[in-house]
Amino acid sequence: MDIDFRYVLQIIPELLHYVPITLYLTVVSMGIAIIIGVMLSIILVNKVPVLLSLAKVYISFFRGTPVLVQLLMIYFGLPQIFPVLNEVGAGVAAIIAFSLNTSSYLAEIFRAGLESVDKGQAEAATSVGMSYAQAMRGIVLPQAVRNALPATGNMFIGLIKNSSLAFTIGVTELLAQGKMMASANLRFFEAYLAVGLIYWVITFLYSQLQGWYEQRISKAYVT
Repeated sequence: MDIDFRYVLQIIPELLHYVPITLYLTVVSMGIAIIIGVMLSIILVNKVPVLLSLAKVYISFFRGTPVLVQLLMIYFGLPQIFPVLNEVGAGVAAIIAFSLNTSSYLAEIFRAGLESVDKGQAEAATSVGMSYAQAMRGIVLPQAVRNALPATGNMFIGLIKNSSLAFTIGVTELLAQGKMMASANLRFFEAYLAVGLIYWVITFLYSQLQGWYEQRISKAYVT
């Protein structure tokens, strides 16, 4: 078995230089996805006319098609329809695709989180003089966030791994650099093992952070 583990250790420091690109794609995409997901969940919960149908079509499309297809369609396909999009870089296109895809899942997660809170709590709050916005911000949302956090964290982990698809449109992130190093040295197993180990460590550290935060926000609900 010809596996050079020393080569794995040797290339990890170089691969780490591309971790910030992977994290940038992930964090920015997640931030945008959360904003879109919140708006969609509010539409779903309140059953806003017209917008409800549009939201359901949006969610159905981005949940029902592969993220790679969406990525290629946005980067290569949309510029054929809208030539002005030829100026959009690969990194921006990747962020758009990841944001739209992730938001479709977050919308359902946030909807479930909002609906998991007893409606009577908001009604009781408004009956004692609080506005609807105050009731949502002070009573409903803290509980909804707590209920939705585990699933949202899983989506973030999935997005970290999905960011590797950006290499298909020319973004030089962690996997792209690993692929180039594998091709240059013909050490495919070692290079991809190194990449896999880095992804593993990133997701492990995030899982630990999420677990700590979940315990922290749960203390207020422990009786």
